[in-house]
Amino acid sequence: MRQECFDKIAGERILIVGDVMIDSYMWGNVTRISPEAPVPVVSVTKREKRLGGAANVALNIEAMGATPIICSVLGNDDSSKDFQQIMYQNNMDRRGIVTSDNRMTTMKSRVIGNNMHIVRVDEESTHALSAMEEDLLLERINRIVKAMPIDAIIFQDYDKGNITPRIIEEVTALAQRKKILTTVDPKHRNFASFKNVDLFKPNLKELREGLNIEIDDSDESSLMQSLQEASRQLSERQNIGIVLITLSSKGMFACDFRGKEPQSMLIPACAHAVSDVSGAGDTVISVITLALAAGMELEEAVRCANAAGGIVCEQVGVVPVDVERLKKDMGL
Repeated sequence: MRQECFDKIAGERILIVGDVMIDSYMWGNVTRISPEAPVPVVSVTKREKRLGGAANVALNIEAMGATPIICSVLGNDDSSKDFQQIMYQNNMDRRGIVTSDNRMTTMKSRVIGNNMHIVRVDEESTHALSAMEEDLLLERINRIVKAMPIDAIIFQDYDKGNITPRIIEEVTALAQRKKILTTVDPKHRNFASFKNVDLFKPNLKELREGLNIEIDDSDESSLMQSLQEASRQLSERQNIGIVLITLSSKGMFACDFRGKEPQSMLIPACAHAVSDVSGAGDTVISVITLALAAGMELEEAVRCANAAGGIVCEQVGVVPVDVERLKKDMGL
C-alpha cells in the first residue's frame, strides 16, 4: 500500500448508513460447572460496552485516520443514551443519529470466559423503518451531504430494519448526483435492492442465499469459475461496478466490471491465528472503501482489506483494525 494513499485517507469523510448497535461484554474466569445445569459459571471481572454493527465500521474508519459520520435510527431508550454517550466520549459526529419511540436500540451481550466466547444474548427489534422514520433519516443524510464534501457512502446492513428499499434508492441516487463512491456490505433481506452501486461485498453464504445458487469450491479452478458467473449475474441484474466476495479461510475474490472486459482475481487469506471472526466484515468494507476513495488500484485495495480483516480476527471480541500493524503488514 502506497504511503500517499494512507496520507489521503486521513482527509476523507465517510458516511455510514445502516444498523448500529451496542456490543456489551462480560469478561471473566471459569473454574467450575454449574450444579443447576451443565453450563460453565463465569465469575465476572470486567464489563464493557462498545459501538457495534455499522458503528464498528465507523470505528474502523476512525482508526484509519478518516472521519466517519453514522446515519442511523436508534430507539429512545437507555441503550440509545449509552450509545450516544460513547460517541460523545470518542468525539464522533452525531448529526446523523435519529431516535424513535417505536424502535429498540439493538444490544448484543457477549459472555467471555477464559478468553472464550461462551454465549451471546440479543435484544433488538428488526422491523423496517416506518415512512416517518425513513423521512427523518433521509432528511439528515441530505442535510449532511449538502453541508460538507463526502468521499464515500457505506451501506452496512445487518437486517435490523434501518436499511430499506427506499433508503437504498434515494441515497444511491443522491450519491450518483454528487459523484460519491458507494459500497455495500449486504444481508439477505435487501440483497437484490442494492442497484447502481460501485462495490458490493457479500460473503459466500450471503452470495449463495442472495442468488439462490450453488458455488463449487471443490478446487480453485471450479471456485473461480463459479464466482465469476455469480459476479456476472450480480453485475448484470443490479448494475454493480465491483463485486468483492469474502471467502473466509480461502481469502477474497474480486471481479471488476468497470472496464470493457471483466477482470477477476483471487487473493489468498493472510496467515493469522484466528481467535474471533466477529467484526471482520466491518473492517473489510471500511478499508476497501477508504482505499478506493483514496485512488488505490483495486488489487492493492483488496490486498489491504484482506490484511486488515486478518488482523482483527486475531483479537477476541469486535475491535477496529490496528493501523500501525496494517502498515507493517503492507510493507510500510
